[in-house]
Amino acid sequence: MTHKLDGESLLKTLPPVRGRLEAMASLADLTWFRAGGPAEVLFTPADEADLASFLKALPAKIPVYVIGVGSNLLVRDGGVPGIVVRLGKGFSDVKLEDGHRIRTGTAVPDVRVARFAADNFIDGLTFLRGIPGTIGGALRMNGGAYGGETKDVLIEARAVDRQGNIHVLTNADMKYTYRHCGAAEDLIFTEALLQGRLGNQDEIIAAMNKITESREATQPIKSRTGGSTFKNPPGQKSWQLIDKAGMRGFAVGPAKVSELHCNFLINEGGATGAQIEELGETVRAKVKATSGVDLEWEIKRIGIPAGDAA
Repeated sequence: MTHKLDGESLLKTLPPVRGRLEAMASLADLTWFRAGGPAEVLFTPADEADLASFLKALPAKIPVYVIGVGSNLLVRDGGVPGIVVRLGKGFSDVKLEDGHRIRTGTAVPDVRVARFAADNFIDGLTFLRGIPGTIGGALRMNGGAYGGETKDVLIEARAVDRQGNIHVLTNADMKYTYRHCGAAEDLIFTEALLQGRLGNQDEIIAAMNKITESREATQPIKSRTGGSTFKNPPGQKSWQLIDKAGMRGFAVGPAKVSELHCNFLINEGGATGAQIEELGETVRAKVKATSGVDLEWEIKRIGIPAGDAA
């Protein structure tokens, strides 16, 4: 099925907003892979009320996607039909609350929350230093690293649904499992309340520095990458299965399996979304053939192939 993106025409049908609407906006500029097609319309809401009123008035037939800083995202070359929501300044507050709690907007980078916690002598959130994304992404994927994950610290999350209704979800409502959130897919998270504990600031900073050093030594963080590509199968490590399958350094054009960490795909320059996705599927097929394990994508893939947008 083909879909010709026509952002200008779609723009004329949309409800008014206080934020910004942009037709045929480049998403390659907003993702860490630096690849993929445009958003038919990119919406940057002014705040939660702006987002809610827009969604309430938006026709149900128009698809909606939400992205953060694009650190764990692959956009296909045909672009993304409908509305792509990107939360910005109106979702970037971080506040300290009683009981060693932090209330944060979902556009806030995970590392900023980790630093805020350290500045306020709050322990238990240092693992966020190792997640290269935003709080919104951590909520949606139960993001985790270095022994911690979102489900361990979340008290509640605030969200807007496709009809513009506001919801407050408890930790249990999120239905968390490994790198998965069972909350409704149409929810766009806007705020999170996180629980920490009183800690020693020097020890917290030391732990964060250790995470930083570990990431720099073991991950291609200075490359155009999408972070961890595949979820770890139960009891196994994806990178070990990929390495065992002989895929370290394997490439499809300028899309390459990192030689530093096999569970990272990198764009060496000019790779298309199709090449990156083909590389990932080739890795999956090789691992299946050599070990019998079906690797599951951790990177979120959105949009349509270039041929489908003709």
